[in-house]
Amino acid sequence: MSTFVDEYMAWLKAKNPAEVEFHQAAQEVAESLEVVLDKNPKYREAKILERISEPERVIMFRVPWVDDKGEVQINRGFRIEMNSAIGPYKGGMRFHPTVYLGLLKFLAFEQVFKNSLTTLPMGGGKGGSDFDPKGKSDLEVMRFCQSLMTELCRHIGQFTDVPAGDIGVGGREIGFMFGQYKRIRNEFVGVLTGKGLNWGGSLIRPEATGYGAVYFAAEMLATRGETLEGKTCLVSGSGNVAQYAIEKILDLGGRPVTCSDSGGYIFDEAGIDREKLAFLLELKNVKRGRVSEYADRFKSAVYTPVDKAKDFNPLWDHKAECAFPCATQNEINAVDAANLLKNGVYVVSEGANMPTVPEGVNLFVDKGILYGPGKAANAGGVATSGLEMSQNSLRLNWTREEVDARLHGIMKAIHKQCVDAAAAYDLTGNYVAGANIAGFLKVADSMLDQGVV
Repeated sequence: MSTFVDEYMAWLKAKNPAEVEFHQAAQEVAESLEVVLDKNPKYREAKILERISEPERVIMFRVPWVDDKGEVQINRGFRIEMNSAIGPYKGGMRFHPTVYLGLLKFLAFEQVFKNSLTTLPMGGGKGGSDFDPKGKSDLEVMRFCQSLMTELCRHIGQFTDVPAGDIGVGGREIGFMFGQYKRIRNEFVGVLTGKGLNWGGSLIRPEATGYGAVYFAAEMLATRGETLEGKTCLVSGSGNVAQYAIEKILDLGGRPVTCSDSGGYIFDEAGIDREKLAFLLELKNVKRGRVSEYADRFKSAVYTPVDKAKDFNPLWDHKAECAFPCATQNEINAVDAANLLKNGVYVVSEGANMPTVPEGVNLFVDKGILYGPGKAANAGGVATSGLEMSQNSLRLNWTREEVDARLHGIMKAIHKQCVDAAAAYDLTGNYVAGANIAGFLKVADSMLDQGVV
């Protein structure tokens, strides 16, 4: 590492001890931006990167609720309002037992750059709770969401901070939170995105992150005169992002062969077709079942349970051309990255946030494959949240085709920004550097315009 990166990381770690995901995200950005800061000393003098790394506001609070047995439960709620230089804070809420301050700081930090890339006026934020909706009844989830929103409603608003969904937060949870916000504040405004279509939601919003990751992969392939047609694709996860990545892969002629959940993964050599995808959507969204049931239903599929003794994930050890990690952070380790390259994968488009460890990222960049980092490749979700905010402000609903066309256009624009920014700093083909540089410059210039605030 350079002296600048060393000094920056020492400063960040001293202020944010034991927040390893945040450290990882910040280091990747700092390494990409060193060339920018060298050429533009005004950013160093104004300590723009240090200011972006420090949240404007951190909100942490108790969330008490009563389970179906009448027992009091206590969780912790968070909202990280990271940066509002280009618009109101925007970013998802995550409900998962692993949620803690450092994880959300990493996600909020990434969100600043991601939202900047969308071309829409949105700042960066993130939030959530260590509450686990898995295995809870609808009434338990409702009581938790209402308790959380009773406090959170003080801190959010359509011109201040507009949360959305993330892991563990789908349409059900957004509905319960929105209902409680409306009840307390006595106003019907677009304070959350990912809403139901009957009450302010946008068409394509559930599909947007997965669709966007595939659109980004298609844009990367187009730089080599190729398409997704006939390409074998590995997909991890089985939630919203993975489901609709699979759908868009099918739309563009690819052949998805895997999906997974926390219990294990299925490999379907025959390919996940429309019928199988419909079963998967019903299984995960309605029955809230496990992907192992896919293998019970379709004999062409083989289910492999998670084996924590292994130092790699066998999902990434199949012959393919494209990979779409859509599960969670750091799911592709260095061994997995090497396995992907060994098996012929030369396109990786990240549907999840920071799913590849730094050693894996370096492998992809060094080999010159088409590697779309999450802050660029999965920006379609928050972009469509921004389109939902626009529709709410206009009191209009756009058609499915119109939203999809706008999403496709935004992903093309994000891809172009990454390519152009990398080329401007003699880093042609490096999408990691391109995404970090393009996202940073818009925010940094806005911060300079607004003074030391």
